[in-house]
Amino acid sequence: MNPLSSIFGAGVRARNTLYDRGIARANRLHGPVVSVGNLSVGGSGKTPFILVLGELLKARSIKFDILSRGYGRKTRGVARVDPGGLPQDFGDEPLLLARRLKVPVIVGEDRYEAGLIAEKSFGPQLHLLDDGFQHRALARDFDIVLVTPEDARDRLLPVGRLREPLTSLARADAVVLTSGASPESFPLYGKLVWRVRRGISLTDVPIRPVVFCGIARPQNFLLQLRTAGVEPSAQALFRDHHAYSEQDIHDLLNLRQQSEAEGFVTTEKDAVNLGKYLDALRPLAVIPVKMELVDAANAVDTMLRIITERRASREKIGA
Repeated sequence: MNPLSSIFGAGVRARNTLYDRGIARANRLHGPVVSVGNLSVGGSGKTPFILVLGELLKARSIKFDILSRGYGRKTRGVARVDPGGLPQDFGDEPLLLARRLKVPVIVGEDRYEAGLIAEKSFGPQLHLLDDGFQHRALARDFDIVLVTPEDARDRLLPVGRLREPLTSLARADAVVLTSGASPESFPLYGKLVWRVRRGISLTDVPIRPVVFCGIARPQNFLLQLRTAGVEPSAQALFRDHHAYSEQDIHDLLNLRQQSEAEGFVTTEKDAVNLGKYLDALRPLAVIPVKMELVDAANAVDTMLRIITERRASREKIGA
């Protein structure tokens, strides 16, 4: 192992040991907490999965809110996301979740504090903890971890993209296999294994468009477009969570003219980050990612049952 990754891994193990042995204690909210996280930096599909899980909870009339750090925002402290607000104030993914699910989304570096404010406003309802696997300062009742095929052969930061080793999956309750991940590639003994199908929904896509995006794994998006029959005339790739500027719009319009494209294609997250520049790129097709949880009813039933059993057990022993 690379020395830098070894140092990083030692720090991760030391921190986890403090929580595992109860030396560092996690704060617990009144309402149940379901964490949705991953092992690597970006690109595993956490936001599409939260959208799917949120819709499944809404179909059962289960009230919930979402607690998120609000990655990429320029503000600090705890705040409720205004769906009509700006990504620099709340983060692009929390804005997307608030707009799509129409439930309260609370951002804050301290997710426990965010949860307390959510409970003060909405009561002790269920909390979905966005990107929560490594946020061990907040106790959770159910841990969902998404993995990709790349995770199985990746290395720890800073050499690779892994934030934790594969052995950390021992803390998970359910492991979600995304992008064709194989269960044989991960230590999943005793874990619930969930599978998802992921695709895109095409509507009014311009012919031979300029495709642009600022997401963690842009090649996946490009592959999905080509599989669906969309052949870009040109492409422009930006860093994940890219905040678009006037110069970016100028460059994209020039690229469209040079490539003789009839319009643009981008992702939902990029549409959030375009903000006031959205209309300048018309015709523009915003492509939502569609994710489907296989055997969803059974998965949600199992999750809710485990949460109920664990909370009943804690109440019995007075924990």
